[in-house]
Amino acid sequence: MDHQRQNELIVEQFSAQAAPFAEYAPHSDAESMRLVREAAGVGADDEVLDVACGPGLVACDFARHARRVTGVDLTPAMIDQARARQASEGLTNLDWRVCDVRKLPFGDGSFSVVFSRYAFHHIPDPAAVLGEMARVCRPGGRVAVVDVHSRDPEQGAAYDRVEKLRDPSHARAIGLDEFAALFAAAGLEAETPIFYGLDVRLDDLLATSHPDSGAADEVRRTFHEDLGVDRLGVNAREVDGAIWFTFPIVVLVGRKPTG
Repeated sequence: MDHQRQNELIVEQFSAQAAPFAEYAPHSDAESMRLVREAAGVGADDEVLDVACGPGLVACDFARHARRVTGVDLTPAMIDQARARQASEGLTNLDWRVCDVRKLPFGDGSFSVVFSRYAFHHIPDPAAVLGEMARVCRPGGRVAVVDVHSRDPEQGAAYDRVEKLRDPSHARAIGLDEFAALFAAAGLEAETPIFYGLDVRLDDLLATSHPDSGAADEVRRTFHEDLGVDRLGVNAREVDGAIWFTFPIVVLVGRKPTG
C-alpha cells in the first residue's frame, strides 16, 4: 500500500476512533504509563516530542514531569482531543501540531526525548519515521518506541490478518529483530528491551474501532477459534463468558551518540 493511501486510512479510522480511543481505560493504565515514562527517562529539564500522539494521553502525563512536551499527529480529530485533555487537566507546557510523521516540522536536535506509543504498527515505512525521530533528537538524547510486537513470524502474520479486519489502518506488527535493525540503522545505541502485556476485552476494543458488522463477526470468530490454541500469539481466553486477550508490548529505547 502506498504512503498516501495509508495516511488516508489512518485519518479515516482515527477520526472515528478519536473520542472512544481517548476514553478507553487500558490506554491510560497508570502502571504502564509510569513504566514507559521511566524507560524514556523523562525528567524536569527535558523537552519531549510525542510522535503520533493521538489524544494526548502520554503527552499530558509526560508534561507533569518535563519542561515542555510537543505532540504531533496526522489526524486533526486526535489533536482536538489532545487539546481538550490539556485544558481539562490545566496543563500549560504543551504544544500540538497536525503533521505527517515521516516529515517532522522541526530542526535537527530539537528535543532531548523523542517518543512514540502504539503507532509503529500503522506505519508502512518505519525506517523513515524512526530516522526522523533520531534526526530531531539531540546528541545524548533518547528515542523511545512502545508498540505491539511479533514474537513469531507465523503468529505475526495471523495476528496482522485479524487486526486488519478490526482496523484497516493496521499495517503490521514488527518483530524484535527488525526493531533492533531499525534502531541500529537510525544510529541509535539500543538499551535492553522492556516487555509488558496490555489486557483487553475483545468486545470493548471492537466498540472503540467501529468495524463493520461482518468484519466484527469475523474477528470474534477468529478469536473464539484461537481459544486454547494461540495461533495469534495474544493468549486469547474466555473470562466470565467474554473473550479477553493480551497485546504483547515492547518498550525500546535508544540513545543518540554524542560524537
